[in-house]
Amino acid sequence: MITKKEPRLKPGFPTVTAKRNRILKSPILASTDQPVLPDSHQTLLLPCAQSQTMDNSSAPNDRYISLLSKIVIRGYSGDFSVPDASLDHLQTELEEVAAFTPQEFANFVELADTHHVVVRTLAVIEKMASAQSLNQLAEMCNESLSAERTRISKAVESLYAIVQALDMSGCPPSVIKSLDHWPDLGSDLDLYTSGSAEHVVKVMKEKMKAELEARSWGDRLAGKWNFQIPGLQELVEIHVRYLGQTGEQTAMARRVLERGVTKIVNGRTFPVPAPEERILISTLQRMYRHFYFRLCDMVDMAKLLSSGSVDFAELRRGAEKGGIWPGVASYLVILSQYVTPYGGKVELPREVIAAAYSPDLRVQFRENFLRVPMRPAAGLYGSQLLNASRHGDLRAISRLPLLPPLALSALVAYRLTGSDKGVW
Repeated sequence: MITKKEPRLKPGFPTVTAKRNRILKSPILASTDQPVLPDSHQTLLLPCAQSQTMDNSSAPNDRYISLLSKIVIRGYSGDFSVPDASLDHLQTELEEVAAFTPQEFANFVELADTHHVVVRTLAVIEKMASAQSLNQLAEMCNESLSAERTRISKAVESLYAIVQALDMSGCPPSVIKSLDHWPDLGSDLDLYTSGSAEHVVKVMKEKMKAELEARSWGDRLAGKWNFQIPGLQELVEIHVRYLGQTGEQTAMARRVLERGVTKIVNGRTFPVPAPEERILISTLQRMYRHFYFRLCDMVDMAKLLSSGSVDFAELRRGAEKGGIWPGVASYLVILSQYVTPYGGKVELPREVIAAAYSPDLRVQFRENFLRVPMRPAAGLYGSQLLNASRHGDLRAISRLPLLPPLALSALVAYRLTGSDKGVW
């Protein structure tokens, strides 16, 4: 039991519902704590024989991401529906959270929001706090949980309406990425459909009363359309007929619907990708476009892999169709390396490890995200382009070379204006 005083929290601290469509960056607070973090936070790419030294940072967010990882990975044994019955092994983590100032707690929740793990994190803390009569802490958790679950429930109902509207209008949909984080939900609602762009836009405008957002160069290249529905906080992003950062993935996109399954969320049944396509889509997003992970990516896919539902032969078959098998293998190695120090366990077949860029890939926590090393990322892009040339994939050959100048333009725009809006 905690013997220290009640946590220094005041009722009414900021909840996570405000302004979700921007990246939240917490200020660096003064701290004398020097937590020991797993190498995965500090190492870019280290050979196995090289000694791994840790750069113990005093930045609070570096401490928070480690704390979040421990709570989410070690707080659940099955799915993420409810925390483990016994959470005694997280007593030290509870004491650390209980000692936060109000500003530290708000920043901690903001980072959890950025990484789409608010519900999973606070459900564990609230359960422990309630059991140990830490009433203020439990109350603060409940306040944020209530607001977040209300937002998510409303978003799920809107998502179901969108799926129904598209499906009944001849645009068969699949909900991609968004429901992977359940019981959390991100700040966008992502879908894929094989319908035509003109039909999709018409359905969204007429049946959902949605407004079409301005499309960036990257959106046009990828074949994405963004919509804002009145009264809905989340932006709706629809990938039409193609996937990939340049819309180069044709065969892989077809597999999303051909091999799709269903998932029940809040009593609603949604069409979603099969486990193998979930991994392929996440790989495209993390290893070939954004080059960073959120904590939710790590824990979502680790749970999926540990469930035994992934057919690695089918996964490789799908990845090779799109020329991204080295990227998929590298993605899986990265998440395996990340969750292991926190008590997670992901067993990968030897052929997966052998196909990765390196068996010792790590991410680095920087600027609030888990960053992918640039050297492997560049190598994976080159490998994808070479594969397209080898197989005569004219769409990929014509579109992939546009990625470097687009990325450079986005970087220049960001450096000059602080935003890459309109480019990326």
